[in-house]
Amino acid sequence: MKKYFLILSDMENKIRQGLYIPGQKLPSIRSSAETYGCSMSTITRAYAELEKRHAIYSVPQSGFYMVEKPGDWRDNRDSQMINFATVLPDLEAFPFLDFQHCLNKAIDIYKYDLFTYGEPQGLESFRHTLVSHLANDQVFSKVERIIVTSGAQQALEILAKMPFPNGKKAVLVEQPTYDLYLRFLETEGIPVYGIARTAAGIDLQELEQRFRSGEIKLFYTMSRYHNPLGTTYSAEVRKAIARLAGQYDVFVLEDDYMADLGAERQFDPIYAYDGGSNVIYLKSFSKIIFPGLRVGAIVLPERLLQTFHAYKIYPDTSLLSQAALEVYIKNGMYERHKHKIVSLYDSRMRALNESVERYNVQGLIEVPPIRSGIYTHFKLKPRVNIERLLKRLAGRKISVVSGKGFYLLNYLEREKFLRISISQTQPEQIDEGVKVIIEEIGKESK
Repeated sequence: MKKYFLILSDMENKIRQGLYIPGQKLPSIRSSAETYGCSMSTITRAYAELEKRHAIYSVPQSGFYMVEKPGDWRDNRDSQMINFATVLPDLEAFPFLDFQHCLNKAIDIYKYDLFTYGEPQGLESFRHTLVSHLANDQVFSKVERIIVTSGAQQALEILAKMPFPNGKKAVLVEQPTYDLYLRFLETEGIPVYGIARTAAGIDLQELEQRFRSGEIKLFYTMSRYHNPLGTTYSAEVRKAIARLAGQYDVFVLEDDYMADLGAERQFDPIYAYDGGSNVIYLKSFSKIIFPGLRVGAIVLPERLLQTFHAYKIYPDTSLLSQAALEVYIKNGMYERHKHKIVSLYDSRMRALNESVERYNVQGLIEVPPIRSGIYTHFKLKPRVNIERLLKRLAGRKISVVSGKGFYLLNYLEREKFLRISISQTQPEQIDEGVKVIIEEIGKESK
C-alpha cells in the first residue's frame, strides 16, 4: 500500500512539473512497472486513480494520455520572474495527495452532514478539535467561544461593523498594516485612526493616550510576523497591550494568521496575557494550507458572542473544508506539514539575510533582523523614487510591492519601503533578486 502511494505521488509530481504535455502518451503499464520496480496491477491502479481525477484519459487498445483543463495542476508562473510580491503558499510544498485523502475521509465520515447547511458557529466536532489545536499556541478557550468563519476576512468585517459593549465606535490600526482591511474600513466609512509601527515596535505611551481618549472600540494588531513589516512584538509589548486593553476597556483584535509559519519558541500571544476578557484571537489557515480552503477561526470574549452571532447568522463556511481540515489536524498531517513548511521558509529567510549582508555594503537599505515567517521589508532612503524603482525592477524581472498601499489614505507619516515575501522564491533566486534590488536602489540614490 505504501509503495502505491509513493508511485502515485511521484506521477502527480511529474504531471505538476510539466514533464508530460497535453495529449502526450504516458509510458505503458508494463514499462512503468519496470521503471518503478512494482507489479503491473499497482501501475494499473495508479493510472485508474489519475483517470478518476481527470488528469489522464484512456484510449482502448492504445494506452493512457494526458489531458488539460482550465485550472489544472500546471503552474503557469513566469519562470524568469523572481517574485518577492506574492503572499501565496509555495505550490510545490503542499502535500496534495495527503489532503486528497483527508477530503475523501471527510466525505465518508460526514456524508450525511454534507446534505445540511450546518450551523453558523461551524462544524461542532471541528470546533472541539480547535480547542486543543489552539491550546498549543497558548490560546485556551471553551468550545462555545470558538466560531469558524469563511476565512479571516469575514471575521474582520463583522467586527468592524458590529457595535461593541464599550459603546465606542472607532477602530485603531497599526500603520502600516494589512492593506485590504484598510481599504474595507475606508470604503465602509468606519471611523479609523492610525498609530505608527516601525521595525523598532510601537510607542506604548501613544497607544495608552489613544485608549484613554474614549473613542477606540477595537485595536487591530498582528503581534508576530507582521504584514508588511515581518516584525514581531517583544513579550513586554504584548503584555503591555493586554494590560492597557483591560485598563481602558478597549478590545484588541489579534490577527495571528501567520502563527504556524515561524519557528520561534516561547511565544505567547497577547490573548494569553488577557485570558480572553478584552482580546479577540483570530487565526487563518490560508498561509499554511491554501487560500481556497476559506477557513478561519475566531475566539471571542463572552461579552461579544451574542452580537457576533447576530451578525453571522448564516452557515456560510464550507462543511467539507472544515471536515477535511479536522481530519488533517487529527491524524498528525497538519503538524508534519507545519514543521516542513517552517523549515523551508526559515531557510529562505536565512538566505535572504545572508544576501542582504553580502550586497548591502553601502547601507542603501535598512532590513530588520527577521528569522521566521515569510515577510521582511527593505526600508529606503527618502530620496529614492519608489515608482521609478518598481518599473526598473520589473524590467529586470523582479516583482516587489511598495509599502505605500499599507497605509491609510490620509495617514501622512509614512516610511518608504519595499515589502519582501519569500513564500515562492528559491535560494538562488533570492540571492540574484537581492543583488538586483540593491543595484537599482544604488542607481536611484545617486
